Amino acid sequence: MTINTPRLLLRQWKDSDLAPFVQMSQDPDVMRFFPSTLNEEETTALMNKIVGLIDDNGWGFWAVEIKETKEFIGCVGLNKVELDIPCAPFIEVGWRINKPFWGQGYAPEAANAALEFAFTELNQQEVFAFTAKQNSPSRRVMHKIGMVNTRNDFDHPKLPDDHILQRHCLYRIGR
Repeated sequence: MTINTPRLLLRQWKDSDLAPFVQMSQDPDVMRFFPSTLNEEETTALMNKIVGLIDDNGWGFWAVEIKETKEFIGCVGLNKVELDIPCAPFIEVGWRINKPFWGQGYAPEAANAALEFAFTELNQQEVFAFTAKQNSPSRRVMHKIGMVNTRNDFDHPKLPDDHILQRHCLYRIGR
């Protein structure tokens, strides 16, 4: 299953995606709003988990490639969230784009396609996104795709007390 946008293809992962995914998972700039960078073993495990979820569900965090060049640029998609946070359980939309491709509108383009899938194929009435409060780039993407801050800020349950990224904001978009 693939999703086409004007410039991008959202698709199941390929073995050739691993090397650039490892590179971006080790980049401190790409990972600055995550608890830490990931080593090759952690990144491989994450990719295998993502692939398995797409195989099982038919959707998830798809690999994103530029149609024209066939370059892997990151991942964008949907995930079931069952954490102890406001409004959960819910479907979230999320993205991680490699640094050379920032600022070109790829995250909003792919995220809008993922939202369309959530609303039409999964029949969701609403979709959420969350991030560390200081993650202004992702918050800009959330605004660009029409999401609204719910004002239900929370401490991420998987981060230790007083972690610099612990406080998160929650965004929502309805059908």
